Amino acid sequence: MTTPDFAALKKDFPILQTERHGKPLVFLDSAASSQRPQQVLDAMDYAYTHAYANVHRGVYGLAEAATNAYESARLKVARFIGAPDSSEVIFTKNATESLNLVAGSWGRANLGPGDAVVLTMMEHHANIVPWQMIQAEKGFEIRWIPLGDDGKLDLTELDTLLDGAKLLSVASMSNVLGTINPLDQLIEAAHRAGALVCVDACQSVPHMETNVAEMGADFVAFSGHKMLGPSGIGVLWGRMELLEQMPPFLGGGGMISNVTTDGFMPDAVPSKFEAGTPPIVEAVGLGAAIDYLESIGMDAIRQHEIELTAYAMRALSERLGDSVTIHGPSEPSERGGVLSIDLEGVHAHDVSQILDSHGVAVRPGHHCAKPLMKELGVNATARASFYLYNDTSDADALVDALADAQSFFAP
Repeated sequence: MTTPDFAALKKDFPILQTERHGKPLVFLDSAASSQRPQQVLDAMDYAYTHAYANVHRGVYGLAEAATNAYESARLKVARFIGAPDSSEVIFTKNATESLNLVAGSWGRANLGPGDAVVLTMMEHHANIVPWQMIQAEKGFEIRWIPLGDDGKLDLTELDTLLDGAKLLSVASMSNVLGTINPLDQLIEAAHRAGALVCVDACQSVPHMETNVAEMGADFVAFSGHKMLGPSGIGVLWGRMELLEQMPPFLGGGGMISNVTTDGFMPDAVPSKFEAGTPPIVEAVGLGAAIDYLESIGMDAIRQHEIELTAYAMRALSERLGDSVTIHGPSEPSERGGVLSIDLEGVHAHDVSQILDSHGVAVRPGHHCAKPLMKELGVNATARASFYLYNDTSDADALVDALADAQSFFAP
């Protein structure tokens, strides 16, 4: 297979042809939300302009065409993640809603006093707060896998933490450290202990090959807006036998097979979890994003990001030396293209403002991971995150801008 010309991909992204403060935009915040290629924008524009109607309701031609487009996107997602059955793919508004669905439906029905859920210290708030909300209601225990060396989990006491637990919920890749967690080991240990596994795959699905059947998890959540698709659509994949047993999460139209004055009967999966008018055009956009990613190849995207991350880490070290700290694994192949940076003596928000004056967009803050920030002993970092439309020129712009920030704030 021919290696894609990643530098040339920028032309597919209209926003990357723009300038900020008179400089070309260098977008390094894809871990928060990616940009969209023209192909996705065109697909959504066509759907709104020529093919929009509500789905699963009308019998007229336009409604049937819209329903077919919506369900075609579900089929694409299923293929993209290796789901055995497309009916196991549930559309939500984002990964946060997907994780809330697992906690609010499965958790509320299955957890109580004496039970335990195991999380890790590197989880995003979206994989912490929903469990804390249900914990307050149901009275179970939350246990924490600690952080170890080099930005990795300390799995020394994993079997003890999982003993008696009903669920392990873990990020496949840290949105702060870039750490790629050993899912094979974690899932095997959890299942051996009799626990289910929920994976927050927001940071991995856009960047590497994903096969949920081979992964062996019980639930997998991710968002469209981090993988070249629009905001407003997320995915929850779950094993069918679990989804069939779980109660509905939201009630209303579209999720019922019958309603009487005495009660209701939910529809079959996935409709049972898709109450109301769904994100129709957003699903079309997500399908177009998958087409785009598949045209490049996820293995090629992963290799490009490893090489670009290695280049950026080396350049930062050579240019800024000990004044810069990059949190997370030191080996690029063990991490995603996420660099959480501390510049000595300069607050992350000040770093971000200086970088913005250079046209370089990074995100300062706690990155919705306050427990992890406390473990790291920092209040905030400046996070640069790479994707397929970035290249070494973007890494060079980052290094140059950080060097300028260091000079600007030098005592």
